[in-house]
Amino acid sequence: MTSFTTTAADAGGKAPGLSVQLPISGMTCASCVRRVEQALLKAPGVLEATVNLASEKAEVSLAADTPVSVLSEAIAKAGYQTRTEQFELSIIGMSCASCVGRVEKALLKLPGVLSASVNLAAETAQIEALAGNVDEQQLMAAVAKAGYEAAPLSAERDDDNARREREQQGLKRSFWLAAVLTTPVFVLEMGAHFVPGMHHWIQDTLGQSLNWNIQFVLTTLVLFGPGLRFLRHGLPALLRAAPDMNSLVALGSLSAWGFSVVATFAGFLLPEGTRQVYFEAAAVIVTLILLGRYLEARAKGRTGEAIRRLLSLQVTTARVKRNGDTQELPLAQVRVGDLVLVRPGERIPVDGTVQDGSSYVDESMLTGEPVPVEKTEGDEVVGGTVNKNGALSFEVTKVGGDTLLARIIQMVEQAQGAKLPIQALVDKVTAVFVPVVMAVAALTFVVWLWLGPSPALSFALINGVAVLIIACPCAMGLATPTSIMVGTGRAAELGVLFRKGQALQTLRNAHVIALDKTGTLTRGQPELTDLQVLPGFDEDEVLALVAAVEQHSEHPIAEAIVAAAKERQLNLPEPENFKSHSGLGVSATLDGRQVEVGADRYMKQLGHQLDALADAAEKLANEGKSPLYVAIDGQLAAIIAVADPIKEGTPAAIKALHDLGLKVAMITGDNRHTANAIASQLGIDEVEAEVMPDGKVEALRRLREQYGPVAFVGDGINDAPALAEADVGLAIGTGTDIAIEAAEVVLMSGDLRAVPDALAISHATLRNIRQNLFWAFAYNICLIPLAAGALYPFYGLLLSPMLAAGAMAMSSVFVVGNALRLKKFRAVSQQNQ
Repeated sequence: MTSFTTTAADAGGKAPGLSVQLPISGMTCASCVRRVEQALLKAPGVLEATVNLASEKAEVSLAADTPVSVLSEAIAKAGYQTRTEQFELSIIGMSCASCVGRVEKALLKLPGVLSASVNLAAETAQIEALAGNVDEQQLMAAVAKAGYEAAPLSAERDDDNARREREQQGLKRSFWLAAVLTTPVFVLEMGAHFVPGMHHWIQDTLGQSLNWNIQFVLTTLVLFGPGLRFLRHGLPALLRAAPDMNSLVALGSLSAWGFSVVATFAGFLLPEGTRQVYFEAAAVIVTLILLGRYLEARAKGRTGEAIRRLLSLQVTTARVKRNGDTQELPLAQVRVGDLVLVRPGERIPVDGTVQDGSSYVDESMLTGEPVPVEKTEGDEVVGGTVNKNGALSFEVTKVGGDTLLARIIQMVEQAQGAKLPIQALVDKVTAVFVPVVMAVAALTFVVWLWLGPSPALSFALINGVAVLIIACPCAMGLATPTSIMVGTGRAAELGVLFRKGQALQTLRNAHVIALDKTGTLTRGQPELTDLQVLPGFDEDEVLALVAAVEQHSEHPIAEAIVAAAKERQLNLPEPENFKSHSGLGVSATLDGRQVEVGADRYMKQLGHQLDALADAAEKLANEGKSPLYVAIDGQLAAIIAVADPIKEGTPAAIKALHDLGLKVAMITGDNRHTANAIASQLGIDEVEAEVMPDGKVEALRRLREQYGPVAFVGDGINDAPALAEADVGLAIGTGTDIAIEAAEVVLMSGDLRAVPDALAISHATLRNIRQNLFWAFAYNICLIPLAAGALYPFYGLLLSPMLAAGAMAMSSVFVVGNALRLKKFRAVSQQNQ
C-alpha cells in the first residue's frame, strides 16, 4: 500500500475542518499519488490530504465554507477523475422559495455533496455527491433537520399521486372548515360596513362583550384548527432563525389574534382609544391563504401530468414464452432474450426485436408522430407503444431502466428538476426575502406607532400585519420551476426531450442552427430516386434487368437498385457472363439479352450518343446526383440515379428555422458539389463540406465566431464530438445511443420539423418564466409599500390585512395558472392548420 499524508499545519495552517472522502480513478503508481496529493494541497481551503493508491481514495480535510467542488476540479486539472453518485429525493412540506434555499443549504453542508437542486413545483431534490461520502439516509436526515420530510423518489413515485391527492383533499377540508367558522366572525365585525343599522342591532342583541367573546372562540378554532399547519411549520422555523412563508402567516395572524385577546380580556392594559379587536383579520387571513394553497395544490398537480402520462404507459405484466409454455409474468421477472407475445390492441411491455408476425404500432406517445409504423421481422419495437392490428412475437433486448420509455421518463424528470441560469437572481433575492420582510414589518410598526394618527397602536398593528401577509416568496419560488415542468412536459408530448433543463434557456439564444446531412437532412439510406426510360422500353423491365445485374454486389448503389426492384415485386433473372469494368461500370447477359450499366464515359466508350438524355442528366447534376446509364442489346435505354433522399419534413423545417430569424448551416463529409446542390435546393445559408468528424468541431467554432451561439443537430457516432462542442446539441432520436448521450436535446421522431418545435417551446417557456418573474417581483415591489401605508399621507389609503391575504394567496395561483398555459403550446407544423 502506498499513501502519503500532508497537513496544512505543517505550513502553519489551522486545524482540519470538514473531512471528505474522495474516490480517484487513474492512479497507477506512487508518483501518481504524490501528484494527486500536491494538486489537492494547492486547492484553496484544503488543510490536509491523505492519498491511498490501494483503495484509490483520498481523505481530505477542508476549512469551513470551502466548496467540495474545488477538490474535483483540482483532481481533473491533475489528469485524474473522481467518481460521483446521483440521488433523487421527494421533499414534503415546502411552501415557498425560502424553503427551497433552506433544503439546498442543509444538503450542501453534508461532506462530499457537490450540488443540490431543489424544485418547489415538483417537490423534488437532485443531489450529486462524491461516491462513498453520503447515502440516502444521511440526506433524508439533513432534510428532516431543516424541518421537512424526505423520501427516495423511486420509492415515493408509486404513491406520490395519492399523497398529492390527500394533500389537496386535506387543504380543501381545512379551507371549508375555516370558511364556515370565519363567516360569522366576518359578519359580526364587518357587517356594519355593508348593512345599515347592523352595528346597532348587534350591540342591542349581543352586546360588545358577548360579540367579542364569540369572535374569540371562532377565531381561536380557526387559528388552532385549520390554521395550525402554519403555526406548526412557521414557529419552529422562526426559532431556528430560518423564517419562511409559514412564519410570516403565523406572525401576522397571531399578532392580530393576540392583540384582540388582550383587548377582549385585559383591555385596561391598552392605551386609551386603542381597545379594538381584529379577530376577523386573523381568521380571514388563515382562510384566504388556505384557499390559495388549495388552488395552488390543484394547479401544481397538473404541472406533472406529462410524467404521470409517461408512467401510465408502463405495463405491469408480459406474456412470455419459456420452455414451450406461455405464461403471464410480472415485468420485473422478464429477462433479456425472452420471447414475448403481444396481441392486437395490447401495449408492448418492453423493448425488443420482432421475430415473427407483422403489425402496425402506434408510437405517437413517444415520438409525437400520429401515423402508426409498420413492424415486421427484424424491426425494433419499444415498450409503452400500442400494437394495433396484428399479433407479434419479439425477443426482449432491454428491460427495466434500460428501456427507451424508462430513459425518457428519467430525461424528463431530470429536465424538470433543473435550474436555469435565470434562477440565480431569484435564489439571491429569496435567500434574504423573508428576513427583509420581517424587518420592513417591524419598521412599519415602529414608524406608525411613533408618527401615526390616533389610535397609533391600532394603525401600527394593522399595517405591520399587512406587510407580513402581503409578502409572497411562494410566487417567486414557483415562477421558474412550474414553467420548466409544464414546458418540458409539453415538449415530451411533441417528441422533444430536453435531457438537460438548462437547454431550455441556452437553445433560445442560438443564432445559427448547424445540421449534419446524412441521417439528419436526409434519410441516411441510399434509394433509387430517378429512373427515366427512352421510348420503346418498359420501366419495370429495365429496372428488373439492371437489378439482376447488380444483385450480387454489396455496393450501396447496387443494394438501393435491388431494393427498389424487390419493392415492386419484380422477378430478377440470374446474370451470365458478368463483368466489372473498373471505373466504368458492369455488364452481363440475362435471358439472352446484353445489359450494360455505367457512367457516361462507359456509354461513350461503347459508342452510344447521350444527347437524348442530356436534359435529364443536367437536372440530376444540379440536384447533386450522379447519373448512371443503361444500355440493352446495344441501344441506350435509360438513365437512373441513386441518392440519399431528403427527408419529407426537411424543407418545411428549414423554412420554419428561417422564419424564426435563424441562419441555417450544413456540415457534411460529402463532396462539395453534392453538398452545394442540396444546400441550394433547401435554401441553406452556409455549407461546410468534405469535413471529417474532428473537423466538424472546428466548423462549429468558425460558425460561432461568425454568428454567435450555435446549435448542432446530428445523429451518428461521428456527430458526438460536435454535439458536445455546440452551445446546444440536438440528437435525432433514431440515431445512436452515443449521439443521444452527447446531446442536451433529443428529437424522438427523427423528423427535422422537431427542431423549430424545440426552439419555439424554448422561446415560449422562457417568455412564460419572464412573465411569472415580472409578476412575482412587481407584485411585491408595489404591494409591500402599499401595505406599509406609503399612500396614506397622500390619499388616505391603507391595505387591509384581509385584502393582503387574498392578494398573496392569488399571486401563487396566478403564477401556476400562467405556467399551465404552456400545455396549449402547438407544434410549429400545426400552427398554420
